[in-house]
Amino acid sequence: MTEARGPAGQDGTPHDRHAPGTPCRVSLMVHGMAATQEFYRALFGWEFRPGPRHLGPYVRGVLKNHEVAGIGQLPPDRHLPIAWTPYLASDDVDATAEAVRSCGGTVGVGPLDAGEAGRLAIVCDPMGAVFGVWQAAGRPVAGLTGRPGTPVWNELLTYDTESVAKFYQTVFGYEEEPVVSADADYVTLHIQGRPVAGIHGVGHALPRDRGPHWMTYFQVADIEVAAARVTGLGGHVVRPACHTALGPVVTVTDPEGATFSVVSRPG
Repeated sequence: MTEARGPAGQDGTPHDRHAPGTPCRVSLMVHGMAATQEFYRALFGWEFRPGPRHLGPYVRGVLKNHEVAGIGQLPPDRHLPIAWTPYLASDDVDATAEAVRSCGGTVGVGPLDAGEAGRLAIVCDPMGAVFGVWQAAGRPVAGLTGRPGTPVWNELLTYDTESVAKFYQTVFGYEEEPVVSADADYVTLHIQGRPVAGIHGVGHALPRDRGPHWMTYFQVADIEVAAARVTGLGGHVVRPACHTALGPVVTVTDPEGATFSVVSRPG
């Protein structure tokens, strides 16, 4: 994941607090915890450890002793869309939640404490795209980046960039850099001069059953191998390989229907 953080340590992993607005974690809420863990263990090589139970059963996906994602259990009576959700860093989640409201968004969950790990809220932008806000308690645990099996990019798919870019800029202080193209409506969001996320306006190409939503990209060594593994594990390919500025990308779903993309980034 491209992140605005401080200098890296000797192992190449940044260790300072995430700058506000930086995607700092991704989480997935599902009905079948055991089956979902098996899918991502086989696909990305994740191991799993117990996490805070602020929203029910929850595990941390771990790669090389670093947390890379979280997976939680949805209550049986909650029939919500199964989707990967990025969390954007905040120094004050309560103030950020209030800013979301004042700028036309909504707060669906929280703000609330996540055990001793931090404080969070789950919110929607004015177009309905869901994302989280995360305030780490104390010194954050360093994540692993730039390796297969890790999240490397988050992108908002929405009707058009103009309708929501101002919202994110106001709430998080992003600097915007439009991509100049006759056939693409795309804005890259920067913090401290570093790209951290994108907004892609796709108009009527948005899935009718989803509407605006955030997409998480996970790095893999080979997208074709990863796509074949996804289908072999019970998932599906929803958009075949295409070349992007990030590298070759395939968009897939896991067996419960959570959509994500795998990308092979140039070394």
